[in-house]
Amino acid sequence: MTVTANLAGRLGETIGAKRVVGAADELVTYALDGLVPSAIVRPVSAEEVAEVVRFAVGEKLAVLPFGSRSKCEMGMPASRYDIAVDMTGLREIAHYDAGDLTLSVDAGMPLRELEIYLKEKCQFLPLAVPCIESTTAGGTIASGIDSALRLQYGSARDFLIGAEFVDGTGQVCKSGGRVVKNVTGYDLHKLLIGSLGTLGVITRLNFRTFPLPPASGGHVAGFARSADAMNYRNVLEKAGLPLADLEVLNPKVGEMIRAILQKAGETAPATMERDNWRVYSSFEGNDAVVRRISGDLKRIAREAGALRNKLLEPAEDEPLGGMLRESFEWLRWGSPANVICRLAVPEVTAKVLEQLSQLAESASLQAALLVRAAGVVYFTVFEESEDEAAIAALVKIVDGVNSVARAGKGYATLLHAPLAIKRAAAETNTGEMDVASQQRVKQAFDPSGVFAPGRVVGGL
Repeated sequence: MTVTANLAGRLGETIGAKRVVGAADELVTYALDGLVPSAIVRPVSAEEVAEVVRFAVGEKLAVLPFGSRSKCEMGMPASRYDIAVDMTGLREIAHYDAGDLTLSVDAGMPLRELEIYLKEKCQFLPLAVPCIESTTAGGTIASGIDSALRLQYGSARDFLIGAEFVDGTGQVCKSGGRVVKNVTGYDLHKLLIGSLGTLGVITRLNFRTFPLPPASGGHVAGFARSADAMNYRNVLEKAGLPLADLEVLNPKVGEMIRAILQKAGETAPATMERDNWRVYSSFEGNDAVVRRISGDLKRIAREAGALRNKLLEPAEDEPLGGMLRESFEWLRWGSPANVICRLAVPEVTAKVLEQLSQLAESASLQAALLVRAAGVVYFTVFEESEDEAAIAALVKIVDGVNSVARAGKGYATLLHAPLAIKRAAAETNTGEMDVASQQRVKQAFDPSGVFAPGRVVGGL
């Protein structure tokens, strides 16, 4: 307690006592993988962030930046953790040009507030990510979490056009700009995507925005087998329909969605009533485009032999689309102990899904499979305890997932797991990484190793 009080007091002298918290009951709320910080700092400007970083460098302390903390469990546990930097005090819209479709927003701005603001201007930012009610712009970029609208709009890498951040020397840096056409310098801000706070503290982000579509729709097709669902999905992709989202759900995912919606008093689509594989499509545009796509989906699903073939009413589509956007959130709480793996492979086939299902079946465990656009698969295995046998079974499954990804010329990421599994997975998979290149990047951004040491596999 003396060390904590002393650190909080010295930080207060640096940026003001009102910005620093040292109370034990608040510190524990910022705990991460068993580590509790000695102080919380709540800056309200990039300059204050820079002051904190310079202080940390001088005192050889470790800093972890946070937004809403909705996805902070992603990544490895930090090897050191002294100061939590809460960025939610930086939440202003610094610049917005509706005509140029450009936006500059502070890192702590909640995405839901930003969505409401842009909607009034008939525009939006296609970051349909989990924990939408609380997540911040900076946290979304730092976590690198998927957007459900990636199929039509791409990932954040495609519409993040610039950023401001504080590097490991305490300098305020800029990369990119406020306009879409920017040809000066390197796109260093793209390295911040998925960096988990290990390269710098994001203070501001520049995005390209998009016109808000006037109409939208949803469709669900049900199939008895995964092969039939994947064949239908492949037909849709080849048809070139401008779909905003296209997802394949195994029966376990449908069961969980149905249970959650019913508990919340929401309308579950009739197509979710049976234990089938389902393919969900969402689409948007003007009324004529929406009508044309609706007709095409009904026809293609019928020709593919779908057992269920339904265009969704808004009262069905909105909660279902919201559930799929939030899949990471409810999957991680699906059992007392589980793992969520994200696979990215050039081509998702029925064989890949069968191999993943067999991994769970070999351990007599239930699994959720969700196939997204761009070759992304979410694979979740549910365990009821964290005893030695359960952990061993889950570690074996994670190793199997990596083997499936490698065989498909892709890679796998462990998004959520008990701490013991994170550590075991890191030990067995570090050899597949180009650690030397990552170390050079880390050294360039953070020469003193002040930011979240150990959060990336390989000790970075």
